[in-house]
Amino acid sequence: MRLNLVFLALYRDLTGAEELAFELPDGSTVGDLVATLRARGDGFERLPDDPVVAVNARYAHRDETLRDGDEVAFLPPVAGG
Repeated sequence: MRLNLVFLALYRDLTGAEELAFELPDGSTVGDLVATLRARGDGFERLPDDPVVAVNARYAHRDETLRDGDEVAFLPPVAGG
């Protein structure tokens, strides 16, 4: 399946990518995606093991199954006061 990945703020800086088209086998989960990205190196290994992600603008858990055409956004921690 083909996914559109979006990296925001800190994650964009770590990975050097703002958006990325990415292929994964059918039936893959958010956790599978994160593990595959981290194994790629090139800054992707600096993503957390369990980052906050949104699939199609809705927060998703690691065990959520992805579908062809999903947009997966990686949302970095925020600080403020």
